[in-house]
Amino acid sequence: MDALSELCVELLAPLGPVRTRPMFGGRGFYVDGLFMALIADGQFYLKADDQTRERFVAAGCPPFRYATQDGERVMHGYYRPPEEALESPPLMRPWARLAFEAALRAANAKAAKPTKPAPRSAPAKKAAARRG
Repeated sequence: MDALSELCVELLAPLGPVRTRPMFGGRGFYVDGLFMALIADGQFYLKADDQTRERFVAAGCPPFRYATQDGERVMHGYYRPPEEALESPPLMRPWARLAFEAALRAANAKAAKPTKPAPRSAPAKKAAARRG
């Protein structure tokens, strides 16, 4: 793991055990199984949502940007933390909590979505046809 990734693990550690994995040429960061941060193009970004985005914007934190064949795209779901937050876990803690809360809300919203029932197996269809 590179030095920036190691630093970010250290900064997020007060929230709980941090797991990382390579992702799109960068690295993804998980706490309690929740994807809450990433490194892309040598920059660290924290997850944001409608409830936390304004805090990042108000602090002057830039959003995650990436190049595409037809220009640049901006993802308003991830923001760099303030530079001083990269100095120590206590300075990162409030920003990391915002990201963790956004990740938790995203996971809860995903879990709350109804799923389609699984298709019935052939024996179940035959039994239903006999009954009906």
